[in-house]
Amino acid sequence: MSYNNIFDSHAHYDDVAFADDLDEVIKKIQESGVTNVINIGCSIQTSKNSIELANKYPFFYCSVGIHPGDCENLPDNYIDILRDLAKNEKVVAIGEIGLDYHYTDGASPAQQQKVFEEQLILAKELDLPVIIHSREATQDTMELLKKYKPKGVVHCFSGSAETAKEIVKLGMYLGFTGVLTFNNAKKAKEAVLEIPVDRLLLETDCPYMAPTPFRGKRCDSSLIEYTATAMALLKGVSTQEMIDIANKNTCDLFNIK
Repeated sequence: MSYNNIFDSHAHYDDVAFADDLDEVIKKIQESGVTNVINIGCSIQTSKNSIELANKYPFFYCSVGIHPGDCENLPDNYIDILRDLAKNEKVVAIGEIGLDYHYTDGASPAQQQKVFEEQLILAKELDLPVIIHSREATQDTMELLKKYKPKGVVHCFSGSAETAKEIVKLGMYLGFTGVLTFNNAKKAKEAVLEIPVDRLLLETDCPYMAPTPFRGKRCDSSLIEYTATAMALLKGVSTQEMIDIANKNTCDLFNIK
């Protein structure tokens, strides 16, 4: 079955995985009913790359930000650089920002928290929503979100239903990837069941997080229908209805007309 009006709220088309065939992939996803994509910045360079893609492809938007895995060895003026990049009219958010305590050889929690907090302040200054990455850092992430109360989304959500409800209480959204189709994605499914349908976003995080039955392969936005179907079953609506609801939610959050 074919669907339309698909908004992929979180993608990484500047990744090396698309280096050889990006234009072909872009054509394919448009033919698959994808009408909008937000390409995500994770470093100064990938933020610039994301702006380039958004300027090249009319149906792309982008974000600029420093991922917790990229917050070592930043220039002293990195906030000024992000502020300048955010002037581009296709930039709709500050992200992907947050905390990741999974890898112990990266920046220290204290350094990650500093960079995260500085970007939350920048987002408030610019009146832009944030795109949050949180891995094995729920308590510290929630403390900063409660302190600054940004508009935004916690992307690739895999936490508990209780945490999901806390995030929604702050007025934020939750994004779900192909993980929602995995048999062992019990927590993600419980979270979707618990939160209102008007707080859900669809995303691929491509080239990562391909849904079943493509798990382990390169993901792209054409596969978002599998996540939408899994979400729709949990919320008791049709797949196309879920796609339309998530599209509206994404446009509302990122102020896209």
